[in-house]
Amino acid sequence: MRQRPRGDSRGILDPERLLREVRFRRHLPAESLRPWIEHYWLIDWALSAPFEQRIVPHPAVNVVFQRDGDGPETGEVAGVGRDLFRITLAGTGRVCGVQFRPGGFHPFWRRPVAELTGRRLPLPSGRLTLPGAPVCAGTDDDRRSALDALLTAWAPTPDPATAEAVRLAEAIRTDRTVLRVDDLAARHDLPVRRLQRLFTEYVGVGPKWVIRRYRLQEAVEQAAGGPLNWAGLAADLGYSDQAHLVRDFTAVTGVSPAAYARSVH
Repeated sequence: MRQRPRGDSRGILDPERLLREVRFRRHLPAESLRPWIEHYWLIDWALSAPFEQRIVPHPAVNVVFQRDGDGPETGEVAGVGRDLFRITLAGTGRVCGVQFRPGGFHPFWRRPVAELTGRRLPLPSGRLTLPGAPVCAGTDDDRRSALDALLTAWAPTPDPATAEAVRLAEAIRTDRTVLRVDDLAARHDLPVRRLQRLFTEYVGVGPKWVIRRYRLQEAVEQAAGGPLNWAGLAADLGYSDQAHLVRDFTAVTGVSPAAYARSVH
């Protein structure tokens, strides 16, 4: 089990600018929640001018609480986003987010997670209700404790299929040699059809989409790091040619790889 939150910037476009504009940090949840939750992510801001952040979404559900200025705190469930996510922050505010592990939201939702894909639903939503007190208040420890208490109260129910879906999605994320669904199925001795049903039910998108999204996030992260051999990277990430990677990159981020690399440097 992970002992510290991830330190990468995958999915965040121009991460250095994000860190200049806002206070962004991650914390692990209580140990009992870690089989299902990747991390908590907290953002505070006090901006003199509006700031837009763009995110290439992970194949994961998020629960997000936000308070702008002196306004009321709101909460929502955000399903897996297929498209580029944009948000504009202004003035002052706070966000407390929960990023579930791919497949890890099912024990809380208890219905096919594909119902949420591409959608953002306000809380309360069925069993998932707003907490009685604000989550985005106090210190980081206060906010983390409030999220622990809320998620524990939602009473997630462990089940073997959830554990399998989480394990398979993690294998895709961490092993860049996983490039095809049939290869993933063979490695784990699973029929392709069962693998596809499992991901649709528990992750919210199919395994092919998850493979492609993780490989594309890797391309975005590497583009921010310096000059690249794009043809070589395309081959490493399982694309048929450089043009295919460029098309996918541009479709998801809204800019070409070369334009993105120039913008962050």
